[in-house]
Amino acid sequence: MPVPENDSDGAASSPAAEAAWYAGLPTMFGSAAALFTDPAGRVLLVKPNYREHWSLPGGILEHGEPPHAGCRREVAEEVGLDIAPGRLLAIDWTPPEGVRPRAMVAFIFDGGVLPEHTPIRLQEDELDDYRFVEPGELAGYLPAFLATRVSAALASRAAGAPVYVPQLDGR
Repeated sequence: MPVPENDSDGAASSPAAEAAWYAGLPTMFGSAAALFTDPAGRVLLVKPNYREHWSLPGGILEHGEPPHAGCRREVAEEVGLDIAPGRLLAIDWTPPEGVRPRAMVAFIFDGGVLPEHTPIRLQEDELDDYRFVEPGELAGYLPAFLATRVSAALASRAAGAPVYVPQLDGR
């Protein structure tokens, strides 16, 4: 669907027509998270109290929020670390499913290696626990789609290039 350039009289499109065109475009939800590891290479996971599985520190982007800013905000809120997210490691796309009416685009940024004894302060109203998990044990903590996403981010970190991880078959 092309951007309206001219109205029916051949005149330039009005701001209202352009706004209506943009309002009719499909939308998607976005999330951002950080991949942290400890010096041994174990991945930091958090346990939300509102779902069965573990996750990376991160969350849903606010309206108009850039992914790197959302990652920084969510990490500070969830685990009390004020970071400047590192490079983008992975982008994941999942189609609409169940009660979620829109596709989800997830960004994973490099949070770096946390020194031993880095203080983690959990957001008590959302998180119950945290732990560092061996990469080979991720499937025991994460649903398949998220284990795939985190494993891809780990491989991306090692390779030095971001990766696109489309979840075409849903979750």
